[in-house]
Amino acid sequence: MVYSLLRPEDIADRVQKQTVSGQRIDYIDWLFPGIIAMNMMFSALFGVGYVVVRYRKNGVLKRFKATPLTAFEYLGAQVVSRMALLLMTNIIVYAGCAFLFGFTSEGSYLDLILLFSLGCASIIALGLVIAFRSSSEEFANGVLNFIAWPMMFLSEVWFSLEGTPEWIQKFSHVLPLTHVTEGMRRIIINGAGLTDLSYQIIILLGMTMLFMLVCSVLFKWTDG
Repeated sequence: MVYSLLRPEDIADRVQKQTVSGQRIDYIDWLFPGIIAMNMMFSALFGVGYVVVRYRKNGVLKRFKATPLTAFEYLGAQVVSRMALLLMTNIIVYAGCAFLFGFTSEGSYLDLILLFSLGCASIIALGLVIAFRSSSEEFANGVLNFIAWPMMFLSEVWFSLEGTPEWIQKFSHVLPLTHVTEGMRRIIINGAGLTDLSYQIIILLGMTMLFMLVCSVLFKWTDG
């Protein structure tokens, strides 16, 4: 029970109704960047990790092993090609949604593309980490789902983690999708620039380099 030193009628006399000025943000405006990032995540993880496992199983990678192509060059080509494809498809999705729902970005579209590209590279590299030694499509599919679904729910795609236990909020910052979603929201809603997103950019670059290093060192061309 809550006790007050003032009578209800005294409180009513002291309360004043005011209109708060500021930009109105609808839920769909807050949700839209997360949907774009989530779509990119699923395409990046399954479009690369699953394909590399199938190539290894079918013997395609075994033929590449006989060429001067190094593991880092092959993996880098996978990242660049998939990143270009995801960038084009998501630009089309963004343009279509912007036309239908009237979305606009307060920040630079170039900054948005650069941050999105960094997010693509980090998540594609994460997918390659799953596939760098796996030879079973079923196993790779299970691991990719095991990573993708928690990432989707803990990266503030659908709802904010404000009010959740502190350890959940800290764990979410280990996930690359969190930094992509947060960065895109700050650009689209708040008009942030790349200098304002230095933390997200450094984290995404670091994750990409770490994942690529692990893949290139431990990558295997065949099942054996």
